[in-house]
Amino acid sequence: MNNLRTALCVLLYLLLGMPQPTRARDLEVMLIVGAAGEEQYGKLFDAQVTAWKEACTKASVQVSVIGQDGGEDDLKKLESGLKKAVSTQEGQLWLVMIGHGTFDGREAKFNLRGPDLTARQLGEWLKPILREVVFIQTASAGAGFIPPVSGKNRVIVSATKGADEIYYTRFGEYFAPAIGGLPEADLDQDRQVSLLEAFLYASKMTAEFYEKEGRLATEHALLEDNGDGTGTRAEVFEGVKAKDTKADGARAGQIALVLSEEETKLTDEQRQKRDALERELDVLKGKRGEFGEDLYYTELEKLLRSLAEVYGGAS
Repeated sequence: MNNLRTALCVLLYLLLGMPQPTRARDLEVMLIVGAAGEEQYGKLFDAQVTAWKEACTKASVQVSVIGQDGGEDDLKKLESGLKKAVSTQEGQLWLVMIGHGTFDGREAKFNLRGPDLTARQLGEWLKPILREVVFIQTASAGAGFIPPVSGKNRVIVSATKGADEIYYTRFGEYFAPAIGGLPEADLDQDRQVSLLEAFLYASKMTAEFYEKEGRLATEHALLEDNGDGTGTRAEVFEGVKAKDTKADGARAGQIALVLSEEETKLTDEQRQKRDALERELDVLKGKRGEFGEDLYYTELEKLLRSLAEVYGGAS
């Protein structure tokens, strides 16, 4: 799918023959930095925040940070920020958690300055938000947040596969630079790094860290983007394609923070239409045997023409 998208984008760029203005994006990034506990972790968290800020600058999107202003009670600040987010129902909200997590056998928590955030609290606060939410939980025990947060218009990345993986996680150290457009993470070579590609790259680098150190891996990342509350491991993928057709990843593969030059020519509305058509195309391919060749190619042509019209409208 990404190869088709790349071909259409390049064709558009060549046909127009001149640079086109970058379109404004309705996208907000909120970074939540947890209590470091020790100085060494504080430095690691700061490095991730810096990488995220640089990525947002490249993407020309808004970014706010909770947890680095020297104050206390970040829980109230987060609740206030999410209440404000309810007023905007268009575009995307990216919520990124960088820090430590805990699990007491019943509930996962994210460690903040002041009272901690529980998975249940976050699930409740996100319910009124109808816009698409991209939730990236890079802390230990992060998978405990998946069930209460998952649902329609929710894309979730967790550094762990279970709430019982409670040791410091390195996944976020690799994810932050990857989402900013790290060339090594661009698996399909479309000149931008999707959320799926950043997940796959960070998962690979995390696994290699433990192998090189000769240590037992204590974290295994998950991706959840189909609303069923069950995440998918990176091992399920070959390149950017899942070996299991029921696996997550289809939506995450359509989302990127830092867009390619060609992709910036589209408006948010055009991207949404394009993404919907791509999902229809995936469904059609899965039903090819049911349709018969003639009907299949008729429907395929309709969808490809519609996709071409989306890109043609970017001028």
